[in-house]
Amino acid sequence: MKIFLWIIFPYICLTSFVLGHVWRYKYDKFGWTSRSSELYEKKILSWGSPLFHFGILGVFAGHVVGLLVPESWTNDMGISEHTYHLVAVIMGTAAGIATVTGLVLLIYRRRTTPSVFRVTSVTDKIMYPLLGIVIALGLVNTIGVNLFGMGGYSGGYNYRNSVAVWFRDVLTFHPSAAPMVGAPWSFQVHALFAMLLLGAWPFTRLVHVLAAPVGYMFRPYIVYRSREALGASRPPRRGWEKSEYRVHASGRPRR
Repeated sequence: MKIFLWIIFPYICLTSFVLGHVWRYKYDKFGWTSRSSELYEKKILSWGSPLFHFGILGVFAGHVVGLLVPESWTNDMGISEHTYHLVAVIMGTAAGIATVTGLVLLIYRRRTTPSVFRVTSVTDKIMYPLLGIVIALGLVNTIGVNLFGMGGYSGGYNYRNSVAVWFRDVLTFHPSAAPMVGAPWSFQVHALFAMLLLGAWPFTRLVHVLAAPVGYMFRPYIVYRSREALGASRPPRRGWEKSEYRVHASGRPRR
């Protein structure tokens, strides 16, 4: 079971992540979108969307540093483990709270606004709970374990010597289950659900994360031309001016 959870299962999810995006781009290129519902409701969206997106960017940045940058590198830069731990907890807590608040608002909006709920797909109903579980477990790790010492870790848990090592070993194709065996249950479950989210990613609206509108900055200008013969040079007609068209007895319009 340990070999399956920490060696086989991650590669199943990562394979689904890579091949799923290739499949989605090839067969559902026009569906590669966030499926915006801004036209249906804007008031809650104007609060929930910025909170969620800016919060998740902070969470992503924290994971990149925490998982991909070894502890020895930050030590060589003069950043002690205590300083790193303090900054990670403060920034991670702020980003996590913003993300959760935004996600709650977005889910509330989707469930209580009939027009938005009607365009909710099956993949949305799977993606939102899965994303919520991953984020909630991340907050348990950041606030519960590393801030309040939940589980007996009074000084916090140094995941950079276990979870981060396991993750880098998976990416470099030298997987080992040993680093995850002694990790707290919340970190283990968080890692498993995060892998599951990556596996489901290509089949949800989350694909829009990889759709940066780079071409928008270099596209040509859009030129609008009038269909009228005189175009924009025609003087504006007064509201009570008679129409140039009359209706013939046959019912056909004529000039």
